[in-house]
Amino acid sequence: MAPPLLAVRDLSTHIVTKWGTVRAVDGVSFTVAAGETLGLVGESGSGKSMTCLSLLRLVPKAARIVAGEALLEGEDLLQLPEADMTRVRGKQIAMILQDPMSSLNPVFTIGMQVREPVAQHQGLRGAALTRRAVELLAAVGIPSPEARLQAFPHQMSGGMRQRAVGAMAIAAPPRVLIADEPTTSLDVTIQAQYLRLLRELQARHNLAMIFVTHDLGIVARMCERVAIMYAGRIVETGPTRRIWSAPAHPYTQALLGSVPGIGVARRKLTAIDGQPPDAAAVPSGCAFHPRCPHALPRCAVEAPPEVAVAPDQKARCWLVTPHG
Repeated sequence: MAPPLLAVRDLSTHIVTKWGTVRAVDGVSFTVAAGETLGLVGESGSGKSMTCLSLLRLVPKAARIVAGEALLEGEDLLQLPEADMTRVRGKQIAMILQDPMSSLNPVFTIGMQVREPVAQHQGLRGAALTRRAVELLAAVGIPSPEARLQAFPHQMSGGMRQRAVGAMAIAAPPRVLIADEPTTSLDVTIQAQYLRLLRELQARHNLAMIFVTHDLGIVARMCERVAIMYAGRIVETGPTRRIWSAPAHPYTQALLGSVPGIGVARRKLTAIDGQPPDAAAVPSGCAFHPRCPHALPRCAVEAPPEVAVAPDQKARCWLVTPHG
């Protein structure tokens, strides 16, 4: 295997509220190699987006990164002075946010917003800056890019806005690209085009990519490896094909069991009982135990350790822990 470009170790981010401390990210560890795509999967509120924002140190004001490392080519992003981190964002690690309408400024043209990261990280000005902005819009498949420079976000379709956000993210281009549910607002046809575009950009620039989604079909198509998150922790990780064929954690099994298949024998889809836990009141022991059909008595009182269940596959579950 290629050495990791990004290595995250025991990352923890807490949010202080009047109801208590929320462990939004609780000891998360993973690696991503250049040219590799890691899928970050889980229900809403599992900590996926907060994990990614922590890597960029763009967490909400009430949040604090309390522990861990995020080593990008050996340099810990969490220890950099803010001035250095400002130069790293966009140039070495960038993020495509979930909703382009909330990440694009409605009072500035697309051209102004695409030019900004280019000017910041490449130092271009004048005609050279405009040419580079046109090249970026063309690279993400936006037709008539020269004319689109003058458009405001509301004058573009959802797919075009998402492509414009992608153009801003690859302006440097970065070494690591985080895509936070970038296809949520797109219809099926545009979604397929956008995923193909991300693959082409990744191959062209040898990007390491973290793809955040709850769509397991996209994970199977896009990701070499997958990390399953629940209540702020990674409960299972491994090669996508291995996880799909032999999931070890009951939560992973339930997620896969809830996906309908085409061309397979008729089967009853799985429904996961209950709701994800309140982030301010996560159950003791294994956080999934109140919803788990296979829970053991110790699951309610002891958090299971991470153990290897196969080559490059790990899970946190007493059912797969030796002598568990």
